[in-house]
Amino acid sequence: MRDVVIVGAGPTGLWLAAELRLGGAAVVVLEAREERDPHSKALTIHPRTLELFDCRGVLEAFLAEGSRIPNGHFAGLPDRLDFAQLDTPYPFTLALLQARTEELLEARALRSGATIRRGKRVEGLTAEGVTLADGEVVAGRYVVGCDGTRSTVRTAAGIDFPGTDTTTWGSLGDVVLDAPPAGIVTMAGPDGGLMIVPLPGGIHRIVLGDPSTDRPAWPGELTLDELRATVHRIAGTDYGMRDPQWLSRFGNATRQAAQYRKGNVLLAGDAAHMHFPTGGVGMNVGIQDAHNLGWKLAAVVTGRAPESLLDTYHEERHPVGADLLQHTRAQTALMNAAYTAEGQALRAVISALIATAPDMSRQLAERLSGLDVTYATGRRVADQQLPGGRLFELLRTGATVDTEAGTVRADGHLAA
Repeated sequence: MRDVVIVGAGPTGLWLAAELRLGGAAVVVLEAREERDPHSKALTIHPRTLELFDCRGVLEAFLAEGSRIPNGHFAGLPDRLDFAQLDTPYPFTLALLQARTEELLEARALRSGATIRRGKRVEGLTAEGVTLADGEVVAGRYVVGCDGTRSTVRTAAGIDFPGTDTTTWGSLGDVVLDAPPAGIVTMAGPDGGLMIVPLPGGIHRIVLGDPSTDRPAWPGELTLDELRATVHRIAGTDYGMRDPQWLSRFGNATRQAAQYRKGNVLLAGDAAHMHFPTGGVGMNVGIQDAHNLGWKLAAVVTGRAPESLLDTYHEERHPVGADLLQHTRAQTALMNAAYTAEGQALRAVISALIATAPDMSRQLAERLSGLDVTYATGRRVADQQLPGGRLFELLRTGATVDTEAGTVRADGHLAA
């Protein structure tokens, strides 16, 4: 019997697996896919996640491959958030395909001694662990659902997932552009919203916002002809669009698990919260969920902490998830506002405030970057030089670190 069975080998599950191994837990990760998903939903790694990578000694591989962007956006407003004002060694977002992020995180999990079994679809829970589609029972003292918004683990555990249904749709296409624009392009108006981002390998990602804010029904699979026509309507050109690598739609359904823990079942990442992908924060919050849970669950299964420690996972991370939903809903509303003259005026006023009100810009940047997260038990501690070395380096063992301000937990927050 393993200490922990993790369901889902996305970024959240892979980071959790390595964190549990760092704490001495025996871990198996079960993934329904035979191979990693070649398509990258996420493209952005935010500063707080970069700090966590530094705290575990894996940051350099990401920095070597990603592109550093010194700012972020709020609801696609033209005036961007300047990350230079942030109290972090990494005042930028790192653009890196999720597929590559998963590859790097999987390598870390395997190096740590985690077992990853692909092509293993979980169909339910048992008293011993989980049941696979082929009837095999994989035993584990605890089960963690990192299996996405349609989480089998969450459903089988009977954990409610309340929230709101889809009312508006977005779409994306990874395509070749024979006449691409320079850099990142954003525009919005009565015909819809458009963002174009260059990706590695001569591909561009095109993200579209639908001007209809009352379209609950699934509009059907996205086609290249529809993508081309919509881009041309908004931008006056299709940029020589061809050879789609991936076409997809996504809705603004927004939900959060009522419990992040129910007995020996826990949830993290998209299994615990779903939302419109505004701001590119979803993958980051999932990894940060795993970072909070990993050291706690490892301490419990190895007998170094009482089981009640696991209750603090919900207490600390559920409010973060609720804040995530509020933040993405607010951005979605402001993005949809671009489709009317009144909404354009609202966007212009807020964008000007971001440019001229330093406190507002800084607070939004801290919130987007994940640096503002504070628990009732303690705040995040910034990197600093200590007698024994740099704080983030000292945290790489997974042990606590003493500073003048107090004891820093394994996840980089002050202990209560």
